Parts: sequence; structure tokens; C-alpha cells
Amino acid sequence: MAVAHDPANRRYVLWSVVSLVILTLVTLLVGFVWLPSAHPDFSAQGIWAAICRAAGVPSKWSEPTEPVKAPVSTRVVLPDVARSGTSQAAIGLGATLALQQCTMCHGAQGLTAADTPNLAGQFQEVIVKQLVDYKNGHRTHSLMQALSANLAEDDIHNLAAYYASLPKPRLETTPDDSPPPALVRVGDPVRNIAPCASCHGGIDRKLGTPWLEHMPKKYLEDQMHAFAAGARRNDSHAQMRNVVRQMTKTEIEEVSDFYARRGMPTGHR
Repeated sequence: MAVAHDPANRRYVLWSVVSLVILTLVTLLVGFVWLPSAHPDFSAQGIWAAICRAAGVPSKWSEPTEPVKAPVSTRVVLPDVARSGTSQAAIGLGATLALQQCTMCHGAQGLTAADTPNLAGQFQEVIVKQLVDYKNGHRTHSLMQALSANLAEDDIHNLAAYYASLPKPRLETTPDDSPPPALVRVGDPVRNIAPCASCHGGIDRKLGTPWLEHMPKKYLEDQMHAFAAGARRNDSHAQMRNVVRQMTKTEIEEVSDFYARRGMPTGHR
């Protein structure tokens, strides 16, 4: 003989499901809408920025105003790292690792609308140095230090190989033909400021220096202010710190804006 279903049990199950759905919706609203908008620096920056905020990643990709200073990096970028071959196996392993740990903030193809650095096409030795510095505590950022702490040396080189293999970002609009700021073109010898283009490309590129074109303006500004304040100290021989300390806030903004608006020439890698 079949046992009749208890109406009370059915109501309990129904209300449990309804409660779970409501709780999920409330959690999504709090995590993606209310909490992000509570920050004074909040602005809608697309789905990647929303995911980063919901995951607890700060929108300001730099150290606090008064951070605990990291030890000075002693890692030197050697030519063999820059000249090391890149196998398809290394790129594939790096792509898998990037998908698991990096794409949430750096984008599915190394490009993002958030204020985190674009990694697509970045020089391999640059990525290796920065990850090693994060791992060793020579560059500070709570999330990056936590993620890099468990990376083996092969993981770091595979990630660098993957991102270096991706095409650099291109401008979607007509390039701005306005001349670069004076500090980019000729620097300022009176203040002992070398041209940005003498290290970061344009005039010359020094080993271990990153390309900066089409980086988020806010990220570039934050990093230069961090160098100037001594919060970031993983530049070889204090080169960036010595330069940026001589720059005004307006000059930092102008240089950041210039590089953020620039794309790489077609076919240039």
C-alpha cells in the first residue's frame, strides 16, 4: 500500500528551494553590485572588472600609500632568458596554467579592460623577472604574491612563454599623431631623466624592460607613484625610482596617457 506524501514535507522542500534561489540572487547582487559600488573609486568597467572586484581583487593595482617596503630585488635579467627558445609544449602548459589562475584579472587572451596589466606579447624575460620577484617578496601585491608562491620555476617560464606568444594589442581607432611628451622623446638632462624611449622602445630597448603601449593608464600611474614613493623597489639599480622621483604628477599623468593611447604598429611584435 502506497504511503501518501506528507504535505508538510513537500512545503518544506519547496521553501528550501525557493530560499536557496533567493539567497543565490542576493549573494550575486551583493558581490557584483552593492559591494563594488560601495568603493569610492568604483566605476563600471565591464565584466572582467566586476569579476575581479567580486573575487576580492583591489581595483587599484598598486601598493597602499604607506606599505611595508619590500626588500630590494637582486635578480638580474640575463640575456639567456631573453634568448631562450619557446617550445609549443611550454606555450601549451603555460596556457593551461594561465586559464586556471590568471585570466580572471588579466583577460582570456592577456588583455583586460580592468586596471591590471595587459600581458599579451610582453617580453618573456620581463614576465619571468616579475613573477620571481613576487614569489621572493621583492615586489609586493597580496594576490600576486599568493598566486606566485606555489609556482615552480618551470611554471613561471611556461607562463612567460605563453603570454609572450600572444599578439600585442592593436588600437581599434586611428592612431593619435600628436607628438610624444618631451620626457618620452628626449628626457630631461638637467634633472638626469633619460628618455623613456631609450629603455622601453622607440630609441632603444634595454634588456628586462617591458613594452608599455596600450597598458591601462591607471596601472601605469600607480606603478610610477609606487616607484617614486619607494613602495616598489624591484627595478635594477633603482633606475625607475631615480627617474620617477624627479617627475611631477602632471608629467606622470602625461607619460601614462601617451603609452595608454598607443598601439603597436601593424605587424610589429
